Amino acid sequence: METASQAIEAIFEVYRAEGERDYGGERLSQTAHALQCGLLAEKEGASPALITAALLHDIGHLVNPNDRVARNKGEDGFHEVIGCDYLSRWFGPDVTQPIMWHVAAKRYLTAVDAGYFSTLSQGSVRSLELQGGPFTAERAAQYIGRPFAKDAVMLRRWDEGAKVPRLETPSLEHFRPHIEASMKRP
Repeated sequence: METASQAIEAIFEVYRAEGERDYGGERLSQTAHALQCGLLAEKEGASPALITAALLHDIGHLVNPNDRVARNKGEDGFHEVIGCDYLSRWFGPDVTQPIMWHVAAKRYLTAVDAGYFSTLSQGSVRSLELQGGPFTAERAAQYIGRPFAKDAVMLRRWDEGAKVPRLETPSLEHFRPHIEASMKRP
């Protein structure tokens, strides 16, 4: 069985190997987006698990070899499902479920918050369309009642705010204590 340190190194290696890829046309890298999102969660006093979820919410883009192909074809690569599955070997639902539901949170917020759509970047507007568009009122009500949906909504707001080119952030290593505190215990 892997130690926590080995697991964290495996996660960090994903970012070292793939993280400099463009973050969906947003003028920053996948790693820069992840660090900004984790930092926003940390600044708001989120739990270690939610900070970890914020940091790692888009890892599905990096571990899926077909992600770029799907995006180039104008298809949804379901990065939230892939990321949740990938991380579930090390983390429980307090980390994986906000990741699983962060795309649905965008659909929820565009349905229930009249001003939210105007805060979306062009890339988020494009992906919203691929992901099914805003929820209906009925679907929004069903969604928000799910476990961890409210955490996913917070993550989604940080996600949208974490797209600032050249913003100075701490390194991945800064988040190690949050990640370690969030890991499953044997």
